Amino acid sequence: MSLLFILAGYLFGSLPSGYLLVRWKEKKDIRSLGSRSTGATNVLRAAGWAAALPVLAVDAAKGFLPVVLGARWFPEQPLVPLAASLAAVAGHCYPVTLRFRGGKGVASALGAFAGMGIFPGLLCLAVFASVIALTRYVSLGSLLAVSSFPLFRLALGARDGPWTWAWWGAILAVVVLRHKDNIGRLFRGEERKFGRTDRERRS
Repeated sequence: MSLLFILAGYLFGSLPSGYLLVRWKEKKDIRSLGSRSTGATNVLRAAGWAAALPVLAVDAAKGFLPVVLGARWFPEQPLVPLAASLAAVAGHCYPVTLRFRGGKGVASALGAFAGMGIFPGLLCLAVFASVIALTRYVSLGSLLAVSSFPLFRLALGARDGPWTWAWWGAILAVVVLRHKDNIGRLFRGEERKFGRTDRERRS
């Protein structure tokens, strides 16, 4: 049953909410627009807030629910919720439903962090929002938010074991891999700043 739950986490993560909403609203493939990601930021640029907010909620739930449900359904197997949420983040980034071309995993990662602890999850979200407000770089806010999670856990007194650290490290590795092009552009000073949506630019 635990392996089935982990597989279900991957399939849930593979739900292409961004792709489906943009296809429905704009009659376009989100993977051909902007950053070519199916995540909420690219959906915002392509189709506006009305599409981006539900995508953000679904993507966060992809990480949050496997942690919460896994802890409830498998109380004697603490690795199951960790593995299932990691599978969900991987599914969002590399969905079998879209030939492994998905989002960048940040909302799903933050959802998983919130499942582990609401307060550190909210602090990571605060880092994300603050960095974007100061720099207007979504990628930088994303990377710093995901990187900061274990620091907040330690500061709040959590005593996580090695498997939890490995879980966080694996999620960070996936997010960094999906942002490798953004990282290169940040170093070159060529990264696109957060601003008006593509729809607003066309009007």
